[in-house]
Amino acid sequence: MSFDASEFRKLLESIRFLYGYDFTDYSEASMKRRVAHFIRGRKINSLEELGRILLRDEDTFEEFIQEVSVTVTEMFRDPSFYKSLRDKVIKRLATYPTIKIWIAGCATGEEVYSIAILLNEYDLLERSIIYATDINQKSLQIAKEGLYPIANMKTYTENYIKAGGKKSFSEYYKAKYDSVLFNKMLRQNVVLSPHNLTADKSFNEFQLIICRNVLIYFNQNLQDKVINLFYESLCPLGFLGLGGKESLLFASRRKYFEEIVKKERIYMKTE
Repeated sequence: MSFDASEFRKLLESIRFLYGYDFTDYSEASMKRRVAHFIRGRKINSLEELGRILLRDEDTFEEFIQEVSVTVTEMFRDPSFYKSLRDKVIKRLATYPTIKIWIAGCATGEEVYSIAILLNEYDLLERSIIYATDINQKSLQIAKEGLYPIANMKTYTENYIKAGGKKSFSEYYKAKYDSVLFNKMLRQNVVLSPHNLTADKSFNEFQLIICRNVLIYFNQNLQDKVINLFYESLCPLGFLGLGGKESLLFASRRKYFEEIVKKERIYMKTE
């Protein structure tokens, strides 16, 4: 499905004006694919018709936001990243009396529970605060509940072991029918909140920020804006973890970061 460039831009500008969600600097190809999928799924005839529906029907707009902002995630995704956190970052975090971590673009929360488990295994969870944010309200609700399909546990367990897990992964959840519920203690110090990386400002100072596989959906201008936000939100010598296909190579603040683990895209703010 192809879209007229000016009509597509007009739709995004209308959404920004009315609802405050700014998709104008998202990767155009990725955004068009997601919009096309939404249109086909609801048998909408044109981009113009979609615009009329979204601007008058808030329920449909909420469904639209949930679909275009959804991200693929799993627990301990890319286990070597979490292994590097254990080897290179955790000991440094342990030197702080209170540890503040921001997981930006937390999706449905699998990454949040992964970090909570990691902190717990070093007796750091009780003095940590994990701020987990996402643009997608439905995803945040799933993260809050901590309820996931039992069918995913085989993959998650394998990831956990490869990431250097110290216990039996099944200790962290209880199985019930076709789902598992993760232990309440893992989310006792988790603050889940909506946050729009494209528009909202820094809200705290963190020792670690994790934002993996989110920047790939943004164009270069927006990537740089978000990296600046992370820079402003990190304490001196704080750590930043990005996705495997993301980097600071073209970021205007790149000289203020030191590469800690190149392969895993883990950086430290130097000044």
